[in-house]
Amino acid sequence: MKKICIVTAASLTLRAFMRNHLLRLSAKYDVSAVADFTSEDLSGDWLPGVRLAAVPIARQISPAADLRALIALYRHFRSGRFDVVHSVTPKAGLLAMGAARLAGVPHRIHCFTGQVWATRRGLARTMLKGADRLIAANANHVLTDSHSQRDFLEDEGIIRKGHADVLGQGSISGVDLERFHPDDATRARIRHGLGIPDQACLLLFVGRLNRDKGVLDLARAFAQLARNNGTAWLAMVGPDEAGVGVQFEELCGEAINHVRRIDYTPAPEHYMAAADVFVLPSYREGFGSVVIEAAACGLPAVASQIYGLADAVEDGSTGLLHPPGDVEAMHDHLQHLCADETRRRLLGEKARERAISNFSMESVTADLLDYYDTILGPQIPS
Repeated sequence: MKKICIVTAASLTLRAFMRNHLLRLSAKYDVSAVADFTSEDLSGDWLPGVRLAAVPIARQISPAADLRALIALYRHFRSGRFDVVHSVTPKAGLLAMGAARLAGVPHRIHCFTGQVWATRRGLARTMLKGADRLIAANANHVLTDSHSQRDFLEDEGIIRKGHADVLGQGSISGVDLERFHPDDATRARIRHGLGIPDQACLLLFVGRLNRDKGVLDLARAFAQLARNNGTAWLAMVGPDEAGVGVQFEELCGEAINHVRRIDYTPAPEHYMAAADVFVLPSYREGFGSVVIEAAACGLPAVASQIYGLADAVEDGSTGLLHPPGDVEAMHDHLQHLCADETRRRLLGEKARERAISNFSMESVTADLLDYYDTILGPQIPS
């Protein structure tokens, strides 16, 4: 049986995006996973049939820690005699692809899911682009989680034209349709708990609160919207990892009374069921999986017209796109959708239809299994 090792920096990536892939792969292959696992991760039975190995992989640059991780990965790959090493996330890719090549692993796959350097300038941009070029050079198979991201990486000289593949229509994991769907009872419960009127137009942001996600632009747009539309409300779900919460509240001004902040939730689908419009004014996204999750709940999106999100949203059909950083255009789209319930509903219905037909978790996993078959040849399940 062929042996596969999946590598990420954080175990959360495996839980959120790779679990279904791993479970299905383990029915055909001998599968291992490496990440910076906690003792709780290692003791739980959340990945039955998959062997777990802990290697501390720091997200930030740390030469000493990175060297230790590189050596540990090399030893793990050499002793494991893997046929495939498959990495996800930048630091995991940089270390795993290098270690796998040194260890003589014949098939080295890296999946690009977004570029930190897309919004950087100067030396930081040059160094981070160089790291992605090194990842691509050490990998002999490359995936991107959207077609537009693949084009961007080709145009920037990170990967050779024709060297990268995209699974289906895009997305690293697809959407779990049993989990993400419209739910009237949950809608009523969440709105009641947040103190949001039944007839309000609830906008929703889900993600890390930082500048790259465009949350300060959203604050400016919502402040303007709320002055002219008393039915508009905004829920912000996600951790304030960059310390922008205070500035966000200041920019909202009096509209902050119509804002609800939720630092963390294990069930974003509940807030999606409660909302009317999903908002993601990001400056960089590899695909924007959260948009597809919201779409499965029947939400149209107002989002930035950037690579990645242009794949997740069909402008004018499943949502409305605006230039990144264009607060006025974002405001106009939000104002239009808050005022036009019929248009909102039609866009949401189209968004759900597209999520079901193109981005189901099962279809993306099937595409990944087919991809492995093209590399390793069809396998007989054990």
